[in-house]
Amino acid sequence: MKFSLLFIGFFLSTIVSAQVQQRQLDPTNMRPGEHVEYCASHKKMAEALKNPEYAAQVAAADAEANNPSKKNTSTPKGTVYTIPVVFHVLHMNGVENISDAQILDALALLNRDYRKLNPDVATVQPVFDSITADIEIEFALARKAPNGSCFTGITRTVTPLTFNGSDGQSQVSAVITGNDVYQGIWPHDEYLNIYVCSDIGGAAGYTFKPSGSSFANATSMFYNGIFLLHNYTGSIGTSTVYTSRTLAHEVGHWLNLNHVWGPNNNPGNATSCNDDDGVMDTPLCIGSNACNYNANTCNDVGSPLSSWTFDVVDNVENYMDYSYCNKMFTEGQKTRMRNAITSNTAGRSNLITAANHLVTGINSPLVLCQAKFKANKTVLCANDSITFTDMSFNAVSGWNWTFAGGTPATSTLQNPGVVYTTPGTYTVTLTATDGGTSDVETMTNYITVLPNGNTLPYFEGFENITNLSATPNWVVSNPSGNGWNITTSAAHSGLKSAKLTNLGQNAGNIDELISSAIDLSSVTSTDGATLSFRYAYKKASAASTDILRVYFTANCGDTWAVRKTLSATSMSGSSFQASSWTPTQSDWTTVHMTNVTSLYWNENFRYKFEFTSNGGNNIYLDDINIYSGTPSDNLIVAGIDETAFTAVNLYPNPADEELNVSFQAINNEKMTIVLTDLTGKIIQTNIIQANEGENLVMLNTSDFAKGVYFVNLISGTSRTTLQFVKK
Repeated sequence: MKFSLLFIGFFLSTIVSAQVQQRQLDPTNMRPGEHVEYCASHKKMAEALKNPEYAAQVAAADAEANNPSKKNTSTPKGTVYTIPVVFHVLHMNGVENISDAQILDALALLNRDYRKLNPDVATVQPVFDSITADIEIEFALARKAPNGSCFTGITRTVTPLTFNGSDGQSQVSAVITGNDVYQGIWPHDEYLNIYVCSDIGGAAGYTFKPSGSSFANATSMFYNGIFLLHNYTGSIGTSTVYTSRTLAHEVGHWLNLNHVWGPNNNPGNATSCNDDDGVMDTPLCIGSNACNYNANTCNDVGSPLSSWTFDVVDNVENYMDYSYCNKMFTEGQKTRMRNAITSNTAGRSNLITAANHLVTGINSPLVLCQAKFKANKTVLCANDSITFTDMSFNAVSGWNWTFAGGTPATSTLQNPGVVYTTPGTYTVTLTATDGGTSDVETMTNYITVLPNGNTLPYFEGFENITNLSATPNWVVSNPSGNGWNITTSAAHSGLKSAKLTNLGQNAGNIDELISSAIDLSSVTSTDGATLSFRYAYKKASAASTDILRVYFTANCGDTWAVRKTLSATSMSGSSFQASSWTPTQSDWTTVHMTNVTSLYWNENFRYKFEFTSNGGNNIYLDDINIYSGTPSDNLIVAGIDETAFTAVNLYPNPADEELNVSFQAINNEKMTIVLTDLTGKIIQTNIIQANEGENLVMLNTSDFAKGVYFVNLISGTSRTTLQFVKK
């Protein structure tokens, strides 16, 4: 049966609606100590079942699952079925980009649990010991993509949609168009597609029961795939042993199992005693998120929904419960799952055929497929070292590397370290061999060695730059967004500024503008160092929640620390504009960061602006200054006049690590900010260049003792004093 367009539209709209509703987490659907609902499968399916066509297909699959003749003839005991699997990792280069090792661990645990090889199955309650089942189903990473190219069974897609699981269909579409292996449909009758994300709508996992007969479209990939949080995938890396069996649970749904209490996501509901999971040897129960081995929530005696002849305790150790002690499937569940995998419904039966195993390469001999590598960093300062990691597969036995501009220039190690001493861009080549076949991977201009550090005073007004991505003094990072670039449509001084066209970007998109190295080794404790910059930003609606963060690094970018966070409200207030926005001269705000501490006083200091999109308008940067001691007059082109301060505010107050001083300056002028204690003793002095309009000064108070202090703003004959508390 083919899906109608009407059904597809209905299906998608209802699923999206359901996923949005998932944001309202149901505490009854959560396990102790967790902050997501454990499973959302039945909630997703409940919305889809409102469509009669989908409901009919699920009903047919259920009837087939419980067909006695099929139980006896179609799935002979001892026949092991193997399912090709692909893990699709959606990420933004954060912790959600889990390692191959974590995925392999997840697959190993899945095979262990489905083959009844888990050691803890020996501790199952004696009453259930005789019905614990080896499902005789295994899972193997696919080795061939739909176009026949070889790969590891893992794809990776850089997309902010990893953080936005309200629309799983969009996440699938992002994989189809943007993964690193094959851009196109991954048919669900050839692969079990598992999507690993940072967010899937408030749940740890979900999937759908088998349904449909169309295999070659994005919609079918969605409702026949499994969605998992990265920290519920496997037992290592970002996950834990406690969360490691979520995949076994969701694969159970994918193979047509319900929760042990029935087809809903509400464990603990007394009405479930009258519901049915479709399996006779799972005792009637209301479900549990704990491990009460004495729980007996329903009476099995005489029930047509149970094969038990006495009132047995609940099977809290079942993988299809929510408990943290799950360790078994029953023989009845085995029958239902094996009937599902041998059914034509949703093309499940094709997955286990020899022809499909050939197509997906799971039985292919392990020979060299592809030379591949990565570096632990691709942008560095002169004299820094890089570690290259071989990612070639399969059966690799030899490596020949060539490093233009590097020391050493060649290597036969599998994972060599290389030092680059001269600024420039460099190509890296790896030739991998399995002893008989060789393959070459060349990454042109893969390594960028930054120019030697600029000295103080430092000023960037973007006037001499045409393209930020083409200048050696800046690195623009925008994995899937618009990216920072030069504009002449707005500037605070001169004719140019840096602009991020943010209006219309996907929520969660991250755009970075990263400086080259700056030499702060001459800074002394007497003068200190200050970084100032101007920004202009506008919300697109009252609901905009974009964030601008400023990071510092003392080691050329190996590690970064957030030094300032500006929210959409703090940057734009309550004003917003729905159409594309260009600032006027009065829309600019100056930020003074006095927290360039001694940690950063070396030749490899860098800073970066990181903007996280969430529904806002455009943002602009201009007039970036770094100076030590008194700011130079020529850093900011402006007239000098006596400064009058208005709208002076301190926050947070009480302060902890940082105190912010905001004020409006009528003119441009140097000013001094002096912090004193109650006795008048000077604790800290900062000299900044106040700029006409709104100013924001960050003061480092991390070393202050608890107590009451005063902030004194001094400019010419003007003086303003405010009190704050260090907590």
